[in-house]
Amino acid sequence: MKVSYKWLQEYVDLSGIRADELAEKMSRTGIEVDGVAKPGEGLSKIVVGHTLKVVDHPDSDHLHICQVDVGEEEPIQIVCGAPNIAANQKVIVALHGARIAGNYKIKKGKIRGEASHGMICSLDELGYSESVVPKKYADGIYVLPADTPIGDDVVSVLNMDDQVLELDITPNRADALSMRGVAHEVSAIYNKKAHF
Repeated sequence: MKVSYKWLQEYVDLSGIRADELAEKMSRTGIEVDGVAKPGEGLSKIVVGHTLKVVDHPDSDHLHICQVDVGEEEPIQIVCGAPNIAANQKVIVALHGARIAGNYKIKKGKIRGEASHGMICSLDELGYSESVVPKKYADGIYVLPADTPIGDDVVSVLNMDDQVLELDITPNRADALSMRGVAHEVSAIYNKKAHF
């Protein structure tokens, strides 16, 4: 079972307790923790952008030239091949020098003669499993909610700055197959009250 450390903190005060410390203590007291994953680890320079203008690339039947506001003085130009790209969308933008999933570095360059100063990303390019990507975004970029602030760090916006504990629940510990059950366990370990 996977447990969000941030979500767990909503039920039990874990201030001053790191996720790896919690994992070790849980393993020693009855629930095996296989590991602690950090979904946003390794991602950098990825921000929320707003597509201002999207036109078809003159030398391609599937590429688009996008003017994107990323919270800087001037919009940047990005060439994008996603079929669902359109003007007036909040999108995930990997800037020049960014690192995306797989430790790929994004560089500015030219795509079929047009300058591209970054990349508009899909969720799988951030490391999301395709099994959790909504169907309507499976073959294209992910569109963020319209009220998402331009220039914000996407790792925070998508709660990828969380840590996820992978619990190995044995058949005799069915009580730990929910967030409430895990919160009760953690509150007992640290002698703190769980709040629901």
